[in-house]
This record gives sequence, structure tokens and C-alpha cells, in this order.
Amino acid sequence: MPISNGNLLWKTRLFAAIVVLTNVTGNFALSWGIKHGAAMDGSAWSFVRVVFDPWVFCGILLLAGWVLSRMALLSWADLSYVIPVTSIGFVLNAVMGAVFLGEIITPTRWLGTLCIVGGTVLVGLTAPKTEPQ
Repeated sequence: MPISNGNLLWKTRLFAAIVVLTNVTGNFALSWGIKHGAAMDGSAWSFVRVVFDPWVFCGILLLAGWVLSRMALLSWADLSYVIPVTSIGFVLNAVMGAVFLGEIITPTRWLGTLCIVGGTVLVGLTAPKTEPQ
């Protein structure tokens, strides 16, 4: 059954948001767990302990959801649309790092982040699919 352009646009935007949110929350949970949870000393056992830290495990599950939702999104939208539109996640990851992890972000990094926002907006204004359906 063919999908109308309106439904495709709505579905694409919804899944783009899911891709971004699972990426940002997954990366944050993973980073928080690694920095505040079980210590890694390079041994195999420390890797197992770290994986089962609640924050790290939650991050892994969220990032698995990110991969699956990104696969779904790529099944109906162009790669040249998906990657730039979901790159807003890089911006949100930087904000999460600065606000919640106390990371120092230099003005140069913020300028690069601003460029990503501009590119995301430009690509977001285009159609998600350029091939005929």
C-alpha cells in the first residue's frame, strides 16, 4: 500500500525525533555510567561489570533502539536527508555534556555546533525522499 506524501513526512519527522532522542539519551547514559559507575581497569571482568552498571546498560539499550529506529528511517528516507537531519543529536550531545557532565566546550566547538544547526535546518526544509515512490 503506497504511503501518501503527508503520511511519509509525518512518519519521517517522528522517526527522526526518535533517532535523535535515543542517540542523545543513550550516549548520555553511557557516558554518565562510565564516568560515575563501575571503574574500568582494562581487565575482561571490569568490562563485564561496567556493562551491567544500570546507567551503562540503559545506554546500551537506548543505543540499540537508536540503531533500529535509524534502520527503519533509512528504509523510506534518503541517506542524504537522514544523516544531516539527525545530526542535531551532535548539538544536543554537546549541550548534555556541558550541562550535566560539566564538560567545558570552547567557543570554537560552539561555532562548529552552530554550523551543524544551520545545516540541519537547511536539509530539514527539503523532501525526505527524492526517488519516485
